[in-house]
Amino acid sequence: MNYLEFEKPLAEIEGKAEELRAMARANKEMDVEKEAAALDRKAEAMLKDLYRDLTPWRKCQVARHPDRPHCKDYIEALFTEYTPLAGDRNFADDHAVMGGLARFGDQPVMVIGHEKGHDTKTRIERNFGMARPEGYRKAIRLMDMAHRFRLPVITLVDTPGAYPGKGAEERGQSEAIARSTQKCLEIGVPLISVIIGEGGSGGAVAFATANRIAMLEHSVYSVISPEGCASILWKDAEKMREAAEALRLTAQDLHKLGVIDRIIKEPLGGAHRARNETIASVGRAVEVMLKELSAKKPDALIRDRRQKYLDMGTKGLAA
Repeated sequence: MNYLEFEKPLAEIEGKAEELRAMARANKEMDVEKEAAALDRKAEAMLKDLYRDLTPWRKCQVARHPDRPHCKDYIEALFTEYTPLAGDRNFADDHAVMGGLARFGDQPVMVIGHEKGHDTKTRIERNFGMARPEGYRKAIRLMDMAHRFRLPVITLVDTPGAYPGKGAEERGQSEAIARSTQKCLEIGVPLISVIIGEGGSGGAVAFATANRIAMLEHSVYSVISPEGCASILWKDAEKMREAAEALRLTAQDLHKLGVIDRIIKEPLGGAHRARNETIASVGRAVEVMLKELSAKKPDALIRDRRQKYLDMGTKGLAA
């Protein structure tokens, strides 16, 4: 288990319980179960207390937890007959973006998402989930295909933002993001997006301009990272806690503001503590959202999606 900074007291208690059990395994005559169970109860109470009312900055930390289920995990668990489609037919295949044809239950769909990787090797290969222009152009190609064959599109968003490197800018990063966002608004099929971790900047919006947007309870979605915001406003990245508060980036704030449609509850302690349970909850939410949109005609889907974004901001910010 990788513990976050604010979980260190919890790590000590759970570590002591495991240490006692390890001693008992080594010495069969030792009976430590009563003491270990008491530590377990204490740890559970502390976990509830820690996660009862997370600050926005702590939610950012949970959203970035390396053990959270990633796009690849959701695709393997929720979809069958997944056939990956590669390349933008122009420059290259971007491994930060996964996408392809699949079945969700009995429904053929197109699934697209950011993949961060799960260890050092795959994180480097996936560029930590930061897509380059060819990744967004691949997504455009797949959305076009879905529109042509009348397949619903499901996007899984988990990115710190689009890759800001020199090569990406030379190949038209901002234009690729803008065209991906435009394509989201144009396709005449249901488009459902789930923020499963970080939804960073235009890199997330390019996949999440959808008919229905859901967020996991401890995920975040914002125009800029708290560290980036603090660097610009206060010239001090250490003010990221204040920036996280000001950005209103939590699922709860965004639901109040009408930016997202649904919050998917996470297990106690975050998605990384019960990965299968989290994935199943996302699957149920996607199923409900697909049913809500299944009867709508292409023109209605496009009209409703555009109106959704024109209406954003009308609720105003709560004090």
